[in-house]
Amino acid sequence: QVQLVESGGGLVQAGGSLRLSCAASGRTFNSYTVGWFRHAPGSERDVVAVRRYNGVTYYADSVKCRFTISTDNARKKVYLQMNSLKPEATAVYYCAAKYLSGRGYSSPDYDSWGQGTQVTVSS
Repeated sequence: QVQLVESGGGLVQAGGSLRLSCAASGRTFNSYTVGWFRHAPGSERDVVAVRRYNGVTYYADSVKCRFTISTDNARKKVYLQMNSLKPEATAVYYCAAKYLSGRGYSSPDYDSWGQGTQVTVSS
């Protein structure tokens, strides 16, 4: 397991942008599959975007073409760039990771989780 810390959440108006960051304490994300999930009140925790250890990415249909998952060159951080935000994106966003995971589409695919960061999109 790895300790994860998210940052970058906040309040933004509909149509605006935010960039979330996820850092692994004391290590890089080399060979890790990293996912971003969100949990809105009254809903289940859903996958938003995944970057597998081999660089392949996946996006939920609701965020395709608006959200981008990426890493820095040193793979010390994983980012979620969120553009054209909608009020329904309001949720707590979590970063998750697992070493050499070939999946990553659901919560059980991960063994490390951050504490979450709140994103609120006002209409």
